[in-house]
Amino acid sequence: MELDEGALKQARSDLSDGAVTPSSGQWAQPIVKLLNGALATELVCVLRYKRHHFTAHGMSAPRIAEEFMVHAIAEAGHADRLAERIVQLGGAPDFSPEGLLARSHADYDDSTDLKAMVRANLVAERIAVEAYHQMIVLIGDKDPTTRRMLEDILADEEEHADELKDMLDA
Repeated sequence: MELDEGALKQARSDLSDGAVTPSSGQWAQPIVKLLNGALATELVCVLRYKRHHFTAHGMSAPRIAEEFMVHAIAEAGHADRLAERIVQLGGAPDFSPEGLLARSHADYDDSTDLKAMVRANLVAERIAVEAYHQMIVLIGDKDPTTRRMLEDILADEEEHADELKDMLDA
């Protein structure tokens, strides 16, 4: 088993490509497209969680509203990681509000009932879990760095879903 010397030589010469090397270059743009969909999803989740944080009311609302804000902050962190990776791959992160919902896998929700808010967020987290699972499978060995990042985000999303399910069961 030997390394591809031609690819190593090309990696020495194409410095303007940054982290994109011959072995990852052919997959960079399709991965950027997947990541921009995930970015839109995370941004919609931030907006939904923040709205729910500020509008939650009822006896258990303060505790649940605080958890909504914790999740909003985590989702914003996911968005930042996705945007950074998109740039590393030579793409442009799409933060445009125009078409944000169309690019997102999850929905926005303007519920006023606390239980409906929790359910809407649980649905969105389950969608994120499924989307990240699918992205990880699609990327496979094509980009191990992106795959590991998505696996980390997936673990957070699974934790969020479990927390929301516990809120519904309480």
